[in-house]
Amino acid sequence: MPAIKPIGLFSGVAAAALSLGTTAPALRAQTTVAEAHSPAAPATSYDLSAVDTVWSGHSVKSAVVVTDTMIFVGYYDANRQLTIAQRGRGDAAGWRYHKLDSWVGWDSHNYIAMAVDAAGNLHVSANMHRDPLLYYRTTTPGDVRTLARVPVMVDEALEKSATYPIFLHDAAGRLVFKYRDGSSGNGNEIYNIYDTTSGRWRHLLQTPLTDGEGQRNAYFVGPVLGPDKLFHIAWVWRESPNAETNHDLSYARSRDLVHWEDSSGKALQLPIRLKTGEIVDHVPVGGGIINNNTVVGFDPAGRVMITFHKFDAGGNTQIYVARRDPKGWTIAQVSHWSGFRWDFRGGGSLDSRLFVQGPAPVGSDRIRVSVIRDGKPIDFLLDAQSLKPLEEKAGTSLAERLAPHVATPKEMMLNTVEDPGGSGIALIWPSRPPHRDQPDDDIPSPTVLRLAVPK
Repeated sequence: MPAIKPIGLFSGVAAAALSLGTTAPALRAQTTVAEAHSPAAPATSYDLSAVDTVWSGHSVKSAVVVTDTMIFVGYYDANRQLTIAQRGRGDAAGWRYHKLDSWVGWDSHNYIAMAVDAAGNLHVSANMHRDPLLYYRTTTPGDVRTLARVPVMVDEALEKSATYPIFLHDAAGRLVFKYRDGSSGNGNEIYNIYDTTSGRWRHLLQTPLTDGEGQRNAYFVGPVLGPDKLFHIAWVWRESPNAETNHDLSYARSRDLVHWEDSSGKALQLPIRLKTGEIVDHVPVGGGIINNNTVVGFDPAGRVMITFHKFDAGGNTQIYVARRDPKGWTIAQVSHWSGFRWDFRGGGSLDSRLFVQGPAPVGSDRIRVSVIRDGKPIDFLLDAQSLKPLEEKAGTSLAERLAPHVATPKEMMLNTVEDPGGSGIALIWPSRPPHRDQPDDDIPSPTVLRLAVPK
């Protein structure tokens, strides 16, 4: 049974395909689809080459997909137009470009998702925040200039208000696409599956994965394939477009992305609702938990864990982990910060102060929890048995390693997106941070999007 292949996102995400610079866009998830593993040692040097000049007025995530022979890059060019470029892995000067009929506004939600199917065709979905589903597919494998818009993927009625596109592969290697239908506070999660023989999509689930009953919606990170060969997802419920209305860290798992169960193995009836799902931690509305910062990982024994943050008893924002132990979920506080409170409020893309990654094993007796706080990477080491913090130290990020080689204007941040397939190939470009999805008072000059290839 082949393992899941991470595609196109962090992401959210779990390995993060969006790495964060001095400031980071609020796009975590949008999530992350990855196979959990111990992170490889980062490369120490890279060859940097220019891809194109790009829009820099606000942060919006580009995409990179790497196959055995090709590199595909998706981005918004200097005129904000959705552009897909490709070149051979060994052909540094051989970029081929194709402009698509879509232009980004000021919304940092409108990131780009891409995937290559078993037949070699490229799939692209992008530029959506409660917009009609925007989807393209090549008609000739490996040729971006044959990308054509597909007006309806499966059901037009469920494709009128799409956000957060994610491509992934199921346990059988089939291409899966998921997105949110609806809006923040009343959206549902839709899963579709692709047949390479017929070239058609169909619903993987005959019902949405979750149902907010018109009152709320679930914000997911995942699915993440664990060492147990199960797909794991974590999410929070959100009552409205206002970020402070997130609450109740929740969890489910599945072997096939169709039949879902709680952490004890009890089957969950779909769609999952607030009252029928498994709640890991009853964080209340206004409790300091936020969507897209609930990230799955695993300890050295393969037990599922979730990293998240919430307010402590003194009102400070702290990092926590949850682990599924034999008797249930254990919640452990990781950080013990004083005077740090991220009191996020309102709607739109936040210029986020805190990002988390899923727990990862370090040897047989320790767990690493990596976070970025106010642009600074931090690594926590925990005892694998007790979950007690052992050490807090400065971490590292791709943006920091490459910053000396990339000119970044003073008012801008340095964005990076890494190939989630593990090649080490990445994109890097400067831009202004998110701007609450509102127009800025001027238009900055374009910046250069660069490809970074490990030496």
